[in-house]
Amino acid sequence: MSIFTGSGVAMVTPFKENMEVDYEKLRELVEFHVEHKTDAIIVCGTSGESSTLTVEEHLECIAVVAEQANGRIPVIAGTGSNDTTTAIELSQEAEKCGVDGLLIVTPYYNKCTQNGLIEHYTRIAESVDIPIIMYNVPSRTGTNILPATAVKLAKNVKNIVAIKEASGNISQVAELAHLANGCIDIYSGNDDQILPLMSLGGIGVISVTANIIPDDTHDLCAKFFEGDTEGSRELQLKAIDLCKALFCEVNPIPVKKATQLLGQTNGKVRLPLTEMEPEHAAQLEKAMRDYGIEF
Repeated sequence: MSIFTGSGVAMVTPFKENMEVDYEKLRELVEFHVEHKTDAIIVCGTSGESSTLTVEEHLECIAVVAEQANGRIPVIAGTGSNDTTTAIELSQEAEKCGVDGLLIVTPYYNKCTQNGLIEHYTRIAESVDIPIIMYNVPSRTGTNILPATAVKLAKNVKNIVAIKEASGNISQVAELAHLANGCIDIYSGNDDQILPLMSLGGIGVISVTANIIPDDTHDLCAKFFEGDTEGSRELQLKAIDLCKALFCEVNPIPVKKATQLLGQTNGKVRLPLTEMEPEHAAQLEKAMRDYGIEF
């Protein structure tokens, strides 16, 4: 059974003025997404600035989101690392928090071979009992999960059930869907490719844009699954300029700025991320207003 179908939000982590994690704002964001049709919450992923959270903050964010969601919406915790032992420890602790699944990014910087990926994911999966979504984002990690590797893992490791495909390579996704023949759930990791990926058999998206337009991101997926491909296409194309603006600087700088404009966070990001450049901020504001977002 799939962990979720539809729109999973790659949720931001709000900070206080002193740059400590703002756990009350984090709880408010959970409520916002429960109220606005988001189908799952992904905490401590790339958009959640997991790489600059301490281990204690990382686990506290996961615990707070799981507690606030309280079974009303699936919660998936980002627990990946380029050190297999660290990923295992984070995953085991996240499981104790009661999350519904884990999002595990490929090892970054030190990278590894396809055999290394198989060993890495297998060891992590065998250390927990909850389902795992592999996260393939070679532009950030320098490591690409090839379709044959993903299929081999899904067929041989019972709780590796899905992949977030953010390679941007639709041909690779098509090859994956062809080889998998339904043995692995595929989620889009690119907001401008949600509909194309679903047309190849994908079951939804893990979305940055859903931080800002949760209802429409849900509806884009729901309309497709209901057979309203035209309605889904309209929402996909409507969001293109907004997607461009949300990625005109490295994620999550723009989406953090967008949450500030919406009054949800103060927009602060931790170094080495920096405040959005003024011309890009203006581009983002225009794209949000053109979309019809009021702030």
